[in-house]
Amino acid sequence: MDLTHLIKAFVLGIVEGLTEFLPVSSTGHLILAGDWLSFDSGSGKVFEVVIQLGAILAVCWLYRQKILEVVTGIFRRDPASLRFAAVVLVAFLPSVVFGLLFIKTIKQVLFNPTVVSIALVVGGVIILMVDRRERPVVSARMEDIGWLQAVGIGLAQVVSMIPGVSRSGATIIGGMVFGLSRTAATEFSFFLAMPTMLGATVLDLAKNGAALSFGDVIAIAVGFVTAFVSAIVVVKFLIRYVAHHTLGVFAWYRIALGMVLLSWVWIAKG
Repeated sequence: MDLTHLIKAFVLGIVEGLTEFLPVSSTGHLILAGDWLSFDSGSGKVFEVVIQLGAILAVCWLYRQKILEVVTGIFRRDPASLRFAAVVLVAFLPSVVFGLLFIKTIKQVLFNPTVVSIALVVGGVIILMVDRRERPVVSARMEDIGWLQAVGIGLAQVVSMIPGVSRSGATIIGGMVFGLSRTAATEFSFFLAMPTMLGATVLDLAKNGAALSFGDVIAIAVGFVTAFVSAIVVVKFLIRYVAHHTLGVFAWYRIALGMVLLSWVWIAKG
């Protein structure tokens, strides 16, 4: 077993956990970090997708009480629990459709540093535009999200299939555009991530699992665990942060990183 490969997987797991829920694009950072570390995850990119589930499980652990309330409420036919679960499902469905149709093409065409760099810059500009604009808050809590808001957030999540856009960034900003408070949009982004990333992981493993070697499985396990641990730290920080601050710091970080990377790509090609 290649120890260097496992160390790289360990580092990428930390990168995933630190960036999955911040609006800076975890996939983009994984692609860039993997390229910098010369980490070969295979043509199926299973590693990048599966370790994201480690970060999602961190949210499941931190919000276990809320999840348990919703699940038990569904079995009790509690209207509020049934409605919340249905809203999450509605927001999740657009990604299912587009993912099944286009994910293979997206991985083949868009998983590269140039696309990530451009998406980082454009996404940063959009975050600044949306976050600085005053708008009435229609839903102060994620439990108050309406059906049209759920559809809008779901369509925003589809855009995040472009690496560098950021799934959390797209859903948080999408939520704010459709009238959610910053905190409600952030928390709903966490809950929407659960079925989205679980579905992506199951789909990827079904398509590419048979081709994984023992070394691949060990590397995924290492990245999975480190993503879980580091994501717990980030989620706790983010909820406290968005309650009192704008998303501007993340937007400027995206723009600065994207510009540096674009310059690097152009120099490398020249």
